[in-house]
Amino acid sequence: MTATQTWNTTDLIEKDKAHLLHPVSNLKDMREQGPLVLSQGDGVYLWDTDGKQYIDAFAGLWNVNVGHGRKVLADAAAEQIMTVDFVPNFFGLASPPSIELAAKLAEIFPGHLNHFQFTSGGAESNETSLKIARYYWWLKGKPEKTKIIARRQGYHGIAMGALAATGIPTYHEGFGPMVPGYVHVSPPYMYRFGEGMSEDEFVSKLIQELEDLIAAEGEDTIAAMIGEPVTGAGGVVVPPAEYWPAVRETLTKHNILLIADEVICGFGRTGQMFGEQTFGYVADIASFAKGVTSGYIPLGGSAVSDEIFDTMSSADRMFMHGFTYSGHPVACQVALRNIQILEEEDLATNAQVGGDALRAELHRLLDDHAHVGDIRGIGQMTLVEMVENKETKAKYDPALKMGDKLTMETRKNGIIVRCTNDGVAIAPPLTLTTEQAKTVAEAVAASIETILV
Repeated sequence: MTATQTWNTTDLIEKDKAHLLHPVSNLKDMREQGPLVLSQGDGVYLWDTDGKQYIDAFAGLWNVNVGHGRKVLADAAAEQIMTVDFVPNFFGLASPPSIELAAKLAEIFPGHLNHFQFTSGGAESNETSLKIARYYWWLKGKPEKTKIIARRQGYHGIAMGALAATGIPTYHEGFGPMVPGYVHVSPPYMYRFGEGMSEDEFVSKLIQELEDLIAAEGEDTIAAMIGEPVTGAGGVVVPPAEYWPAVRETLTKHNILLIADEVICGFGRTGQMFGEQTFGYVADIASFAKGVTSGYIPLGGSAVSDEIFDTMSSADRMFMHGFTYSGHPVACQVALRNIQILEEEDLATNAQVGGDALRAELHRLLDDHAHVGDIRGIGQMTLVEMVENKETKAKYDPALKMGDKLTMETRKNGIIVRCTNDGVAIAPPLTLTTEQAKTVAEAVAASIETILV
């Protein structure tokens, strides 16, 4: 860690309280209490403006896959800025980094996903994927195929189309009406919905629900289904092994596209480069962001299959979708170097090793806790689900603000994680070592022991 300037924490907090509108936050609390101000990072560690060290056990927002402070990524950005700072992808233009990144992504994405439009983040990526799905069917002479199947507890971003796909009601409150044409099915959440069933029985139940929905809506009205390989913000729901292959088969049978939301799962977090590879399927369209640059600079995108790209390549038709910063050369250059780090250091494998160590230690420390209902995860995605009653699986009353209390306690214990009223989500950089994983588990367990009594 190199020395940086000294900050006046009190002054920063007062300016924040006066001027900064924080996303997904209680704004009254932020105006009264202010934020934790983080000013420096290195590897898996962050420091606040008073010098306190934390393990960043949430990798920013699931995205700092290669860890903080990678000079090679800063150098890549600086060199590109001094070469050419901005070139759009509109009007037949491109830059070398945007072209090279598209080619590299075609090399590492599974199957037929060989064509890419770039965005600035996950919500834009999902908006792009959803629009492409509708556009594809319109070009195929089936303009009535517009509906989107999504899943309850799925999270796809907060832009209006992505928000309608998101199956977490709290994100909808105050922003209605939702964009029409979205229908939802149950998530593959064994702990809550699969009790007493084998994994095969549970998958059969979910596929039957999907079949019933398709029959009720009419397959000729449905454009696509969207889903995260592993649900992120909705509770780190790891599906049974046969779930996604069965969904893929069902959708193909009914002539419905599959969109994989790889925004969180992509670029190593599930133990392979993409969640689709972890679960053995290939989508028709895939959204990505976060780990493509490890959060060092905003970038996302939508990958489409050869068949979809061929259909979109109409001689008499322009594709009227894109963003100012689509294919930003600086972001694309950082992404290329970031992917090189992921590959050279085999961070997908390290994610699985570190995640397994983390969950093993959490099981050892918390399996017998009266208010820990489930510990689950894959790669470097883990959730400790909290319950008020372990037998009934009853959740805590939101008025108790267990998430807020655990947030403060975990920070006191030197880790940054995402705490809600339902659980503690842990998603550190993929560089986390097994020893660091044990430290995170011990801090989570100590915090739970203090708060959940």
